[in-house]
Amino acid sequence: MKHLLLLSIKAYWKFKPKNKPARCIFRKSCSHYVYEETKRKGLLAGAKALKYRFKNCTYGYELYLNPISKKKQMLLKNGEVLEEEEIAKRLLY
Repeated sequence: MKHLLLLSIKAYWKFKPKNKPARCIFRKSCSHYVYEETKRKGLLAGAKALKYRFKNCTYGYELYLNPISKKKQMLLKNGEVLEEEEIAKRLLY
């Protein structure tokens, strides 16, 4: 099953239109994150990563400037805070 998930992600990469802009809010794309988690930790970890990203990589986040650190941060729908290094570059400018 692990290999089926990895193969599905590779197929997605191959057939995804190249001219379509990225919509992921994370610096590391959702498919790459899930692929790495699955490859490194197994099917269960990959499934959890997929569920996490599916729930959080959508609209409903809030981007703000931390008044103390002066860095941009993102508040996700689940209440988790992402640091600037984890946020997609396209959203920082």
